[in-house]
Amino acid sequence: MSVTQSVATIRARTSRLGVVSLVAFLALSAYVFSTGEARKLLGIAWVAFAAMAGAAAIGARASTEHPTGLVWGYGLASGAMVASSAAFLVPQAIGYAPKPGGFGIAAGILVGFGAHTIGHLVTHRDLPLDRTSAELAAHSLTAGSIIGIVYTAMPDLGPLLGLAIVSHKGPAGYAAARRLTAQGRSPMMLLLPSAGVGIAALAVTILSFPTDATFRAVIFGFAAGIFLHVAMDFLPECETGSEVHAAATRGLDDHDHGVLDQLRLHAVASTALGGIAVATAWLLLQ
Repeated sequence: MSVTQSVATIRARTSRLGVVSLVAFLALSAYVFSTGEARKLLGIAWVAFAAMAGAAAIGARASTEHPTGLVWGYGLASGAMVASSAAFLVPQAIGYAPKPGGFGIAAGILVGFGAHTIGHLVTHRDLPLDRTSAELAAHSLTAGSIIGIVYTAMPDLGPLLGLAIVSHKGPAGYAAARRLTAQGRSPMMLLLPSAGVGIAALAVTILSFPTDATFRAVIFGFAAGIFLHVAMDFLPECETGSEVHAAATRGLDDHDHGVLDQLRLHAVASTALGGIAVATAWLLLQ
């Protein structure tokens, strides 16, 4: 099989996977809407989908890898992820059961690291998902399960927790689409993590799920760990040899440290703003 045929095959598989995910999300949404229940949860799921899919579409159409835009896309995503995890997931995990919650956090970080490390093998196989998309999909399904469990057990809970958990979807979708496009891969695969929150959250409202404190602690902790690992992966690295460095020095002297120094300031500002945005939303909506 030629390289061209191989790329075409991968893109076809990717498109099918994305379409299947979207169809599943639409079917679950229609069922939950028809029952008249979990409307709040349905709204959160669609906010998450629209944010990631819409931003991914914009990122995929970006014609150049402008380093400043790359830094801000990654920075906003990672900042929002860190803030959401630290403020909404970690306290819930520890609050339900400190020790199981703590082990859940550790498991999430270690599993995230293991998937990240072993994920390099994906680049040698004709699979429809790359490492970034697989991690985002795993996180979306985990976060959706948590949102579904919480809102099923506490239907009077306001939308703030759910919206904060999915607050990073926009910048994460944009950054991931830029990365996939630069690698020559189809951003259609991002339909899976875009719909993942809704698929998992709405499925939980239909299926019977354990809701005891220890189980919740482990689930919240595991999600927080995965969340933190993905956030660290999205932190904009402005070092020699990084993706940002490659975009910044294209056509310039590879040792132009002045450009990287400027981008480091953007990296700090973008991650801070991502965290501040989540804190501001919490202050306004509490």
